[in-house]
Amino acid sequence: MVDFIFRANIAHFKELLAIETDAVKIAILQRLLAEEEARLAEWQKQNPTPKSA
Repeated sequence: MVDFIFRANIAHFKELLAIETDAVKIAILQRLLAEEEARLAEWQKQNPTPKSA
């Protein structure tokens, strides 16, 4: 469930970046995107998905 929220936030930031034209807002969105991707990576590292056989 937590990874769904991270992925939804990442998708949202990418959608906003696709349409934003203001340079300051683009920089903020890029930072937020990078932070959220880092949070997802850290969460996945701490909570590995069991591999199915």
